[in-house]
Amino acid sequence: MPKSKELKLDLPSVDELFTTQEERDEAMCEVIKNLPLSEISDFPNHPFKVKEDEKMMELIESVSEHGVLAPALVRPKDNGYEMISGHRRKYASNLVGKKEIPCIIRDLNDDEATILLVDSNLQREEILPSERAFAFKMKMDALKHQGKRTDLTSSQNATKLKGKRTDAIIGKEYGTSKDTVQRYIRLTELISPLLDMVDEKKIVLTTGVLISYLKKDEQEQLFDSMQYEDCTPSGAQAKKMKEFSEQGKLNENVILSILQEEKPNQVEKIKIPKERISKFFPKGTPEKKMEETIVKALELYQKRERQKQSAR
Repeated sequence: MPKSKELKLDLPSVDELFTTQEERDEAMCEVIKNLPLSEISDFPNHPFKVKEDEKMMELIESVSEHGVLAPALVRPKDNGYEMISGHRRKYASNLVGKKEIPCIIRDLNDDEATILLVDSNLQREEILPSERAFAFKMKMDALKHQGKRTDLTSSQNATKLKGKRTDAIIGKEYGTSKDTVQRYIRLTELISPLLDMVDEKKIVLTTGVLISYLKKDEQEQLFDSMQYEDCTPSGAQAKKMKEFSEQGKLNENVILSILQEEKPNQVEKIKIPKERISKFFPKGTPEKKMEETIVKALELYQKRERQKQSAR
């Protein structure tokens, strides 16, 4: 009995039967909608800080006068939306009493959302080292994940990742080297107080990278010793601590000994044992505050001595 041939018919889909071409075209396009601020949650653990600095004051003034000119980017999430790009615009809108913000709604998976979040924010002029560090780390993790999950990445992205280091890809995108990308990512291993000091330029980036190799408890001991000595380690001192840590020989006494080594161009200081002056201050008073109080007391003493001499 001859085998029957399959008859293939190009039948219209359900969408084609029950929607107009205009409706189908609109569904394919991204539209801008005004969304209530209350329905937009922040992207979890995003590294970019929203600060009330000079740039924010300018943005607040602009939003107050003209509204939000560039729409934010969000994705559907749970019963509302999740912010991808536009945290500062949302913050400014909330401060000036706006209830809604114009948004582009885009359906994104976690990796795509992370990469867009990083790319849109790293275009800003002023980026803190900590922001860049966590942004690079987030993007590297997302790219690696995309490389493993071929169902979540296009063939173009898969080809781009094949045989290439993700740190090299990120470096090329942002005009830097893979080594620089890795240095920034190392900063994510710092405890918060030390990372804050890198942001505040009290610790240079290369020194921060060396310190990041210390164990967390060693970093805590280092921070306490820095507060006590009122100093920060040089690159050479940080390198020495790293070597002691690798040998399992770094402790509080070693850290203090290294910090007390004389550094080039070091300003000579007078050191008073803490136990001699702590009784004059409330418990928990920072050493910097103690120093300022002592200096003010000496200035007052000097002023009174001069008044006594002039009265004679």
